[in-house]
Amino acid sequence: MTTFSVAQPSESARLLREVPYDHPDARRLTQALYREQVATYGFADDPADTPAAHFDPPHGLFLIAHRDGVAVGCGGIRLLDANTAEIKRMYVTATARGQGLGRHILRSLEDQAASRGAMQIVLETGVSNHGALALYQSSGYGPRPSYVSGRDPFVNRALTKQLGE
Repeated sequence: MTTFSVAQPSESARLLREVPYDHPDARRLTQALYREQVATYGFADDPADTPAAHFDPPHGLFLIAHRDGVAVGCGGIRLLDANTAEIKRMYVTATARGQGLGRHILRSLEDQAASRGAMQIVLETGVSNHGALALYQSSGYGPRPSYVSGRDPFVNRALTKQLGE
């Protein structure tokens, strides 16, 4: 298990810890994400249907963010091919939003994808998830055609970013 620490000027160190996707904190946070998506869109992909092996090293990784000892955010990557990583299940609890934690998780996932040889990152988010869209756009992500079959472009947005630019 790997732990990452970054000091923040406004609070004590935030910790990112690599855990298996089926870790209890990961399950709790991804289920909270699922409930928010269902409340917003009326449906969502159930994270329990995603095999934990999708995030197993060396081709994947799942991180949990802690603040003051409490798991408050998460996100994972998995390699789709030798050059492309996908960000999945990125989430920050409502009480921890607006403090830069999402950006910290995103940068850590990008760094981990690059260390695994990825040259680009792809992800999906919902059109009504304005906070996530703003985070991704301000972090250099741009639109791309959907890479998941059957997605509704009026509900889902596919984004991409070239790493190392």
